[in-house]
Amino acid sequence: MPPIAFLTMDSLADFVAYDQLVVEQLRQAGITVHDVSWRHPQPNWDQYSLVIIRSPWDYQAAPEAFLAVLEQIEQSSARLLNSLETVRWNIRKTYLRQLEQAGHTIVPTVWLESPTAAELNCVIAYWNTPEIVVKPLIGANADNAFRLPADAAPHLLQQAANAFRHTTALAQPFIDSVVNTGEYSLIFFNGRYSHAVLKTPRSGDFRVQEEHGGIIRTIQPAPDIIACAERSLLSCPQPLLYARVDLVRLPAGQPAIMEIELIEPSLYLSFDPQSPARFADCILRALDTPDHPS
Repeated sequence: MPPIAFLTMDSLADFVAYDQLVVEQLRQAGITVHDVSWRHPQPNWDQYSLVIIRSPWDYQAAPEAFLAVLEQIEQSSARLLNSLETVRWNIRKTYLRQLEQAGHTIVPTVWLESPTAAELNCVIAYWNTPEIVVKPLIGANADNAFRLPADAAPHLLQQAANAFRHTTALAQPFIDSVVNTGEYSLIFFNGRYSHAVLKTPRSGDFRVQEEHGGIIRTIQPAPDIIACAERSLLSCPQPLLYARVDLVRLPAGQPAIMEIELIEPSLYLSFDPQSPARFADCILRALDTPDHPS
């Protein structure tokens, strides 16, 4: 059996990754896994049966170069999962607008083209909210995410505006439940719910990623949270080997989509003892079914 590749980055030294747990499961099944950086200068993709995107957590710095690498993989004899079509759909957060148009509840969002400091200030007034969060159209790890209060100092507004010069940003009201309750991350393999975690930021921060001090714990979400996540995946390109849906509760209590992560989400495999085996089983099925991962 040819090896498979987990697409990653040059160094994960500053990140928390769990993929070794599924690598061990695959090893026990006789499958060899190679970690291959997407920045590798001359990889031989043809030697792999599958290339699974796992932890290229710096792609947002060069998204077009990243997509070009994925195109090379798609043109090889290896099978890319999730697919290039899926990545192209998911890499820009405009997919949230498509979800909203399809009837899914998302965190309220406005789209700003090269926003000025004055325009950012107007967004705060538009929602009459104490704070907003402004994010890049293509982003990961909360890079270039700004939390702007209603009384934001001019230099902070200008700093945010400078970050989004010549690009599109999305602005959302800051959802208090992120701090008070947490952000839910639900993990799916082959479209089936596997497990979930609740992520809360450290004191004084709003970023829930572990790299920023976020606190992660296992949780069994309420049925409406699971149902919201399951419905949202129906509007995504199919099939999906893996998916992570991040949700919050809005002030009125209803669940809302924060993000759908289909490219390189952390799958929090250590938070559910059976999840590495479930993910490994889906990968083994993909090896047996070349045209479909389920």
